[in-house]
Parts: sequence; structure tokens; C-alpha cells
Amino acid sequence: MRPRLLWKLKQREFPLGERTLVMGVLNVTPDSFSDGGRYLDPDRAYARALEMEEEGADIIDIGAESTRPGSSRISEAEEKRRLIPVLKRLRGKLTVPISVDTYKSGVAEHALKLGAEIINDPSGLTFDPQLARVVARYDAGLVLNHMRGTPETWAKLPPLPDPMAAILHDLEAAVHRAVRAGVDRSRIVVDPGIGFGKRGEQNSEILARLPEMARLKLPILVGPSRKSFLAQKTEEETLFATAAAVTAAILGGAHLVRVHDVRQMRAVVAIADAVLRNRPEP
Repeated sequence: MRPRLLWKLKQREFPLGERTLVMGVLNVTPDSFSDGGRYLDPDRAYARALEMEEEGADIIDIGAESTRPGSSRISEAEEKRRLIPVLKRLRGKLTVPISVDTYKSGVAEHALKLGAEIINDPSGLTFDPQLARVVARYDAGLVLNHMRGTPETWAKLPPLPDPMAAILHDLEAAVHRAVRAGVDRSRIVVDPGIGFGKRGEQNSEILARLPEMARLKLPILVGPSRKSFLAQKTEEETLFATAAAVTAAILGGAHLVRVHDVRQMRAVVAIADAVLRNRPEP
């Protein structure tokens, strides 16, 4: 069984381990790899967030800057321009918490003022070290995602000699930086960063070795949804491939999964959780 842990946010707590939490992805960008432009309009983004809550999402994760391979960084002003209208519309309209996917401390602070409860840093505190101080000041939850290099350089990076060793080393350092900046460990979740600078074939290895992440003694989030290493000939086949990766992540110890297709993945999560509950103790 997964270790039972408690993830503390400012005004609520998530008991983790009994069932897998589903984080629904909402991209308010023109260029995300899977649904770029679909929810750029704030009204459509608002409607999709409500729909994901109805479908069973435990958390809504909103991102206003793409980190797809080859993407370029955008300014803080542009990220806020995309994000703020959506957060204003959603304020007080959801019963589940909002997470904001950003590495910029200025964006994070504005989002937390507008009611977001979690910051999901795709860079693992490597792009903007001030982010951790903002999170600490607002008693927010913090997801530390492992990223290697930058989206602009991923295509040129060689394979990692030992991907899980590198992930554990870098995440331990990120957690240490966060705690030193005042973030309580009980507010931190770690993510191995499927994709994010790893070569395609190594993402399957990361899923296979996910149990090794238990040594960090922190909740584990995995986001394999629609990643390029899962790509098939049709959208439907890619959805099935995502379902397989989500199942593997849960059986490997993930406490949370980050997905685009909330309704379909809730069914996948329910079965994977049932299998995990019936697994004999080692």
C-alpha cells in the first residue's frame, strides 16, 4: 500500500493514500501540446473548470504558459493577462481547490491573492527561487516538478544515464530549498516530471521505478496525460495509452494523477485503487 500522508493547504487538508486524487488540467494558452487554444477564452475556461469538478476532479490545475517541447517563455504580464480573468470568474464558484501552474513568483502571488490554494512549479524552483517565499507567505500547497533543462533545449539533450537517480537528487535539493525558504514539508508534493527533458523511452523507466520515490517521504504526483511518449495513431488510442500510464503510476505509488480527461480517468483511477487496496502486504 501507499504510505498514508496528509497534504496541508491553507484552509483544508487532503488525506492521501486511501484513494488517488485527480488533478484536472486546464490550459488557458494558445499553444499547449494537447489542447492549445481551446480554453483561451475566459468564459470557455470557466465552463470547463466547472465541468471538470462535476466529472470528479479533486483539484483544478490552471496553466497560462505552455511548457511543451520547443516552446518559448512568455512575459509575466502576458501570463497574468491570460490567467487573471479566469481566476476572477472562478473565485467562490468551485468547491475544489485551484492550483496554478507557474514558475514565476509574481504570477504565483497574484494567483494566491485571487483564491488559488496550490502552486504547481514546473521548474522545481530552478527558474525563480523567490517562488518558495511567496508560497510560504500564503501557506499554500506546493508541487515541485522535476524539469531537466528548458523546453527550448529538450530536443538537444542526451538521455540521462540514470533518470530516477537524477530525479531523486534534484527533487531532494528542491525540497531543501523550499523548506529553507519557509515552506512546511507538509505542504509539499513531488512530481518526477514525465517528459520535461527526459527522452521518450526513459519515461516508461521512470514509471517502472516510481516506487523508489517513496524514499522522499512526500506525496507523489504523476502527470503522464497525453505525453508524446504515449502518442498513438488516433486520439482514442492515445486516451487508452494514457489510461495504462495512469494505472502504472498508481500501482507504483502515486498519490495524485494530473490528467486532461477527468471523466474517463476517474474510472481508471477507481479500478487501479481497488487493485492497490487488495494487494497483499510485502
